[in-house]
This record gives sequence, C-alpha cells and structure tokens, in this order.
Amino acid sequence: MKKSRLKIDYDYDFQLIGIATTLKGYRLAWELNNRLQLHLVRQPDLNVHNKGEHPAQYQYYLQETAIGHYRLFRNKPEENDAAKWALVQEHTHFDFILMIEMDAEDVGKQVLEQLKNIPSIELAAFIPLSSLKSKDDFIF
Repeated sequence: MKKSRLKIDYDYDFQLIGIATTLKGYRLAWELNNRLQLHLVRQPDLNVHNKGEHPAQYQYYLQETAIGHYRLFRNKPEENDAAKWALVQEHTHFDFILMIEMDAEDVGKQVLEQLKNIPSIELAAFIPLSSLKSKDDFIF
C-alpha cells in the first residue's frame, strides 16, 4: 500500500522583534503599554512541547485589535520549569519576543524605532523568519 504524506506550506504573515532587557515580563508589558499605547494583558502561560523534552511554559501577553495582534513572549521558560530551551532557539540572547500580526508592513518598523527609544531596553532587532527553524511554533 502506498503511503501519502501531507505537506502544508504556511503563510507567515507576522514579524518578530527580539528584545534584550533586564526587566521582568510585567514591567516590560507596562513599558510597552505606556510608550506604544498598547494594552498588553497577561494570558495563561504558553505551553510548548518539544520532541523528547519536557513541556516548557513561557510568559505570554496579548493585545487583540480589529486589524491584528500584538503578542509578547518570554524567550526563556520559567525558572522552576524542567525544560531549559528557549522559545526561539536560534536567538537565545533575546529575553523577550514581540510578535506583530498586522497587514501593514511599516507597523513593525515604527514599533522597532519606538522600542529603541525606551532606556530599559538594551537591544531590539528584527528576527528574520527565513532563518528560523522554530517559526512553526508561532502559528496560532
């Protein structure tokens, strides 16, 4: 009997911005809410299962609008978590990942410029999706 495989090509219509900071998640969300006029709200932790590993939990903040979503993830699992792998394994130097799902491409550039003006953020940069092996983890 011939076996068939299902191959799915996803449309990645989002941008990822990596953020390096010493702030805690709630404090960074507060800073982003004030500076970018967002309303990020804490959600239940994001559970990610990796093959052969313990599931990991990541802090997660969300703002839904009529034209898109803003999602803020902690890149490293909780301290008491058995799993020790980062959400974006190719960029472990980032503490948080900001995911922007908008139709307008210039929104990401405007957000990045505003992030660079926040003194408590040490580094903010786009993460190219073409280089990510773990980009399927960001499909919700």
